[in-house]
Amino acid sequence: MIPFNVPPFVGTETKYINEAIAQHKICGDGEFTKKCNNWFEYRTGAAKVLLTTSCTHATEMAALLCEIKPGDEVIMPSFTFVSTADAFVLRGATVVFVDIRPDTMNIDETKIEAAITDKTVAIVPVHYAGVACEMDTIMDIAKRHNLKVVEDAAQGVMSKYHGKALGTIGDYGAFSFHETKNYSMGEGGALLINNPANAEMAEIIREKGTNRAKFFRGQIDKYTWVEAGSSYLPSELNAAYLYGQLEKADEIFDDRMNSWNKYYDAFKELADAGKVELPTIPEGCEHNAHMFYLKCKDLEERTELINYAKANEVLMVFHYIPLHSAPAGKKYGRFDGEDVYTTKESERLVRLPLYYGLTDEDHAKVVKVVKDFYNGR
Repeated sequence: MIPFNVPPFVGTETKYINEAIAQHKICGDGEFTKKCNNWFEYRTGAAKVLLTTSCTHATEMAALLCEIKPGDEVIMPSFTFVSTADAFVLRGATVVFVDIRPDTMNIDETKIEAAITDKTVAIVPVHYAGVACEMDTIMDIAKRHNLKVVEDAAQGVMSKYHGKALGTIGDYGAFSFHETKNYSMGEGGALLINNPANAEMAEIIREKGTNRAKFFRGQIDKYTWVEAGSSYLPSELNAAYLYGQLEKADEIFDDRMNSWNKYYDAFKELADAGKVELPTIPEGCEHNAHMFYLKCKDLEERTELINYAKANEVLMVFHYIPLHSAPAGKKYGRFDGEDVYTTKESERLVRLPLYYGLTDEDHAKVVKVVKDFYNGR
């Protein structure tokens, strides 16, 4: 069976984990955590980057820094992972879902303004598949209505929008290093803080509400509890695992992009014949080959394709069930406007195997299975 995903591994991860153990520093904010933070600050241009225990927790930190409170409303797409909404629901906010664009599966920027009320405090664009939302429009709306912008860039590490790294355009950004992502530490994430004035409070929230980070930098002679926070600091062992991959980040990027481009070229004939739809990359967007998906005719065809592929030892998967249709989505949120594309497009999308180290032989088999399925219909 060709798996849908294989977590990235470059070979130095074990060496770095052993180094962390030998240094008797495994609890976090050691050498490897700092190296990861610095790497992301250098590569993204963010004012401050803090490694976290997950992208979920990075988004929770952003919600705390935005001072989200009960009664507030936050606008986001329904086609996203539950963590996007959970971070704000936990603060007592109501999630307001708006429709997506059928080309990129991202939030439809033209639907946001109509969803704004006097309770709206933030917009949360989700950069699906590492392809940027239309951030110029979103930032203009946020500026005119005095709203915060939290970028869910879980899938967007190494992606750009008009030359800017995803996660660095809004007030805050969140990365994921889950095992399914381009770069992994098993479970983990990072918070990108784009206004330096917010960096100190982010450190405090991340360290259980204490000013411990300032203490270890020698800026104060003791640390204490100064604000509400939680334990968002990952283990140094996780950071050591991730750092090995960051050293090979461009190699991993190129490998994935090669697989993505070969898929695109291989399926162009099917797309031209109107049998499938291929991903759209808008002008000005530089994606990171996080995933390759096809859009089938409908839900029935997608189900048949997934079953056919599995029978031929290729694992393909669908993606999110729209949050507004879920029990918690109905309890904690509402859909503004009409669901024209969210449900319809989500039911057509199928994701193909794509990971660092996908062999040419396996890639060719995936392509053959898809072509055989459609040629046989």
